[in-house]
Amino acid sequence: MTADSSPASKEVLVKALRELKELREQVAALRQAKDEPIAIIGMACRFPGGADTPELYWDLLRQGVNAVREVPAARWDADALTDPDPAAAGKMYTRLGGFIENVDGFDPAFFGIAPREAANMDPQQRLLLEVAWEALENAGLPVEAMANSLTGVFVGIASSDYSHLLAEASSLQDIDAYVLTGNAPNVSAGRIAYVLGLRGPAMAVDTACSSSLVSVHLACQSLRNRECDAALAAGVNLILSPASSIAFCQMNALAHDGICKTFDSAADGFIRGEGCGVIVLKRLSDALAAGDSICALIRGSAVNQDGHTSALTVPNGPAQQAVIRAALARAGVAPRDVTYVEAHGTGTALGDPIELQALAEAYGRVLTGDAAAANAPASPLYVGSVKTNFGHLEGAAGIAGLIKAVLALQHRTIPPHLHFRQPNPRVDWSRLALRIPTTLTDWESRAARRLAAVSAFGFSGTNAHLILEEAPQAAEQAPEDAATTNRPRNAASPQVFLLSARSAEQLRAVTQRMVATLEHTSVALDALCYASQMHRSHWSWRLAVTAESVETLREKLSAYLAGDKVAGVYAGSSRPHSDPRVAFLFSGQGGQQIGMGMELYRTQPVFRDSFDRCGRAAAPYLDRPLAEICFDDSRVGAPFDHLVPSQIALFSLQIALANLWQ
Repeated sequence: MTADSSPASKEVLVKALRELKELREQVAALRQAKDEPIAIIGMACRFPGGADTPELYWDLLRQGVNAVREVPAARWDADALTDPDPAAAGKMYTRLGGFIENVDGFDPAFFGIAPREAANMDPQQRLLLEVAWEALENAGLPVEAMANSLTGVFVGIASSDYSHLLAEASSLQDIDAYVLTGNAPNVSAGRIAYVLGLRGPAMAVDTACSSSLVSVHLACQSLRNRECDAALAAGVNLILSPASSIAFCQMNALAHDGICKTFDSAADGFIRGEGCGVIVLKRLSDALAAGDSICALIRGSAVNQDGHTSALTVPNGPAQQAVIRAALARAGVAPRDVTYVEAHGTGTALGDPIELQALAEAYGRVLTGDAAAANAPASPLYVGSVKTNFGHLEGAAGIAGLIKAVLALQHRTIPPHLHFRQPNPRVDWSRLALRIPTTLTDWESRAARRLAAVSAFGFSGTNAHLILEEAPQAAEQAPEDAATTNRPRNAASPQVFLLSARSAEQLRAVTQRMVATLEHTSVALDALCYASQMHRSHWSWRLAVTAESVETLREKLSAYLAGDKVAGVYAGSSRPHSDPRVAFLFSGQGGQQIGMGMELYRTQPVFRDSFDRCGRAAAPYLDRPLAEICFDDSRVGAPFDHLVPSQIALFSLQIALANLWQ
């Protein structure tokens, strides 16, 4: 018997092979989509120690600042509620924590919220609105452009102190509808989506201390499943009532000296902290296509649960190893290529050794044989915890650690881990290739790109782990689109920087924050000015500044705040809700001269392209190129020799100006 070699059978075989190839391509595409890295394109934060921007946060981390302080007097009467005896009923043995400023400050009109409604809103909701707005601006996404977009909101929130305060201060007759919407945890996500007009999934997540990192995990899953095209992942925690602090003291969980001594022999508990962090996420392919600035990549993440242990709040080492290995597998990353872990690291005598052992096991840093005898750090894993800077942010702990890790990747530097003097004796340090960085450390890596990880473990047992990779180099990112290629390239030429707000008071506040930010940024002036013009919302109160350097810009903004008159600073307001109509008036003969528009021609791509197109159209009427006639360095300021090139130059200059303004 021989195989059928008829034309019909060959056609069937070719068709089958073609379909098989298509199916393989579809499977490969599905696998790629499932594992596609997620780009972090924007970040914003409010953390203790005045770390109200990522730049200020990095400054705090880099300098090794301990931002723990006494509880603000407005929260509760610390004298009345403090007792050194841990067993004292209704008391706490510490009055220290990581607190942020102005938690009662909020501008409801900015978000279209009535004052009565705002008064009944949990300050955590207010803080989330502000920081989410700042995160979108940091990502270069004007808020009004996000309306009706498929953008998700995932918020980690694990406390509800404000509702307890309202209940204590009010009678049943004082309850109105705003109490419900102002304090339901689910509204913390829904309100962001409502105010900004976002149409993707919106949910609040409470897994205790791992809430915000679980929220990041869910946001990444939602993006990969194409439930949304962008996502806000957030965490928030405010300490407004003494009740939880009293409960933690009854558990003897808080450090008696107010210091979180993670991994140290003196570790005796954590200290409570508060804050808020928001990151903006996109699929990597979408971020590259849009020309977004990428802070870092999330390669993979995983979530699991401790299950049965000796007690509800006792951590489970094998479960921690399992969640780390699952995250590594989803990231497609070799364990030994990860060189830094931002640990959960609360500073408890029981939890620290379990976590360090799990990290060493999962990341292949357990030494054996001769290596153990020599304590050989062939490829050590650096481990740190931001809780040593300002305490445990509970529901916002994961996002605080994640933003720290992203900043470390961006600066290729590992910040110091504080309060580590005597290694915990319950850890066999001689067998573990782990290093605790107590000083600012240059981040060396054998991998093509630096890799970091972040852990967060909920005290009810939910664990989360995430793998980060430093951002692609600029050359690897997508070519700039037509809009971005039109921004000025000559950093030495004057640039226009814009700020705006809805009131004069807000404009001053925005300017003050910008001055503080400029003291801690190394961004190029042209990129800064371009972002201020194209990637921020514009309101009726405006401030425009011309500057040749970032330093000059900061000086002029400071002069504006001081009330000084400085050239190149313009402030005022436009008519609210106006729709200005613009007309261009082209002048006639009389003011033209050689060299007019030369600086614009050399620095502004739109102007140059428009001018050159006019020059090509007028070429039959000229004896040499128009640009040579108009921009002759040897004759700058001289009049034109003939009428025809003079008229053509005027027309071309004004058309180019109009196109540039448009």
